[in-house]
Amino acid sequence: MGRLFILILLTNLLASYNGWCQSYYWVGFTDKNNSPWSLSNPSEYFSLRALERRVKQNIAIDSLDLPVNPSYISQVLRPGVLLVHSSKWMNGITVRSEISSFAEDVTQLSFVSEVQLTKRDIGQKSIISKFIEPNFKSGGVAIDTLLYGASSHQVFQINAHYLHDLNYKGQGMHIAVLDAGFYGVDQFAAFDSLRQEGRILGTRDFVEGDEYVYDGHFHGMSVLSTMAGNVPGQLIGTAPKASYWLLRSENEMTEFLIEEDNWIAAAEFADSAGVDVINSSLGYSTFDDPEMDHTYADMDGNTTRVTRGANIAATRGMLVVSSAGNEGRASNPWKYIIAPSDGEKVIGVGAVNKEGVPAPFTSYGPASDGDVKPNVAAVGWNTILQRSNGEIGTGNGTSFSSPVMAGAAAILWQANSHATAEQVKAALEQSAHLYLAPDSLLGYGIPDLKLADRFLKAEDPGNDDSPSTWRVYPNPATDYIVLQKKVNTSFGKLMLTFYSLDGKMVYQKVVPDASKIILTNLYRLPPGLLILQIRSDDVTEVVKINKSR
Repeated sequence: MGRLFILILLTNLLASYNGWCQSYYWVGFTDKNNSPWSLSNPSEYFSLRALERRVKQNIAIDSLDLPVNPSYISQVLRPGVLLVHSSKWMNGITVRSEISSFAEDVTQLSFVSEVQLTKRDIGQKSIISKFIEPNFKSGGVAIDTLLYGASSHQVFQINAHYLHDLNYKGQGMHIAVLDAGFYGVDQFAAFDSLRQEGRILGTRDFVEGDEYVYDGHFHGMSVLSTMAGNVPGQLIGTAPKASYWLLRSENEMTEFLIEEDNWIAAAEFADSAGVDVINSSLGYSTFDDPEMDHTYADMDGNTTRVTRGANIAATRGMLVVSSAGNEGRASNPWKYIIAPSDGEKVIGVGAVNKEGVPAPFTSYGPASDGDVKPNVAAVGWNTILQRSNGEIGTGNGTSFSSPVMAGAAAILWQANSHATAEQVKAALEQSAHLYLAPDSLLGYGIPDLKLADRFLKAEDPGNDDSPSTWRVYPNPATDYIVLQKKVNTSFGKLMLTFYSLDGKMVYQKVVPDASKIILTNLYRLPPGLLILQIRSDDVTEVVKINKSR
């Protein structure tokens, strides 16, 4: 009887274990045929703000925007199979299944194109601790201004205070923060104004499937503070007046491919809600299941599912800003950028200290296909932020340089509402200090928002400060350029000034006004992108000049 009792007990335990042991799968579909959704009625699946963003940037609604066919979803689901979330961009769903033969069964459906295991129950915490900050010292941080305090370094380094002084602080801009949790945002003083002014637009948890995100990990809170923080004398974020969606896509307890699908689901939500900028202080390379690991060859800008999703998000008219990773330490065998920062349309952000020195941990580029990565860099080494203990302190990681840049991108876009997301990304890159000679640690380097603002205003034909008065050609230029007046107006004398990308004046000349002005002997100017300022007593116009050798 004793042996029989033990056998029955073991059998019951095994049955119980099989009952709660669940696996997660990605199920891809072949098409969106016979869908009840229509391209002609996008208001059924988009907010008005999302549609306005598309119209403003002349982006058409296409088949990627159509939700997944609900008929396909219903045929996959059955007892023991539950829907986690769907992806219209990838055209598929993530499900949780207790059925051991699920993959084999669902493959038989004619509209299923692929089935992939994205998470298995390992019954223990992940050995990967992706939110442990690199422990590197970078010297003391002096508080040198009354308002910004120590955070002045991360704001001033990229000239974000130039736009703040013009009252561009993110008002009206919507930023989605994709992260692991936002513990403390509902209580810490750094977010008082954010809460009191109703600028937390909403919260979503794509891991647990609910809306409460304040009881989990603190990482997203610290990330948010570098953008939205407002503690005068200690911490002012780069976009302190913007509005924010707080979206949990990361399960800090484990690391599986499902995290990438959670990320895409959150990004699609952000798109539908009308978000302008996505910050992702998350990245993916290795997992708890080594069979899911990516390779450096996968970091080619368009291979991993999360990178493909991030690229699509950018084509929808959003700026997607992502941490390049903290893999550059000498002891780390990976060393390289992580997905989705490798995305062709993503702004991958490396880390520097307040002096602009590359952080010892910042991930190396380029992308495996040779594209410049990271794209730009900001302070991620001794970044001033809100700590989980309630104090304002420092943190290390590209997790923090990315939101510093995301907030900066938001205020730059606010100051140039005529621009597209693609133009804002290009202006950030072109304004960076290594634009003419990008490297594998900082990419194009540290942007200058004042210079980027000039670039974007030069591209705005409706800007009163920079009217389209002159046609300048040839461009690219070699030894000469012609300034052809397009209006019948007399200006008297003109001051013609050329600036390099770092804002230094490289050539200046005063000429009499004429309908056509020819400047010669320009071989003396340095090659690369230059800014030509054409100034009279009444009008100032700025033109980009690509100077060839």
